[in-house]
Amino acid sequence: MKRRFLLQTLASAAGMAALAPGLMAKTKTPPPVQSQSLVEVWKDPNCGCCKDWIQHLEANGFQVKVHDGGNLEARMRLGVPNALGGCHTAQIGGYAVEGHVPAREIQRLLKERPKAIGLVVPGMPVGSPGMNGPLYGNKKDPYDVLLIEADGSSRVYQSYRS
Repeated sequence: MKRRFLLQTLASAAGMAALAPGLMAKTKTPPPVQSQSLVEVWKDPNCGCCKDWIQHLEANGFQVKVHDGGNLEARMRLGVPNALGGCHTAQIGGYAVEGHVPAREIQRLLKERPKAIGLVVPGMPVGSPGMNGPLYGNKKDPYDVLLIEADGSSRVYQSYRS
């Protein structure tokens, strides 16, 4: 009797151990949004500042998938107003990122998760990521990162004033 009880207990424990990985997978908390770091970028194949911006993202822990072309189509598909368009368009975590947006602000966006289309840095301000460094005389012009609201309006998300 004791032997049968012992065998049943061991069999039950072995069965639970076999199920444990599946149970753990179901109850495991999802990774933080910031670890979902794939940025998809649409750009002109010959644009140097776009390549520099991509290097900035990679240096800040993002993985980047590049499409040489399709910028205008991506901008339209993601809902970025043409008036705010830049030289490259990106998508990450369901958000659009247009122009030379610093990685720090993309990380903040992914953490805060506002109901919005995404972020944009209008124009090509010198000193923004991809528009900085010796080629630009290490100059830094003031600029704003704008949050594009769900209705297409925008507001200042972060100012960069040096």
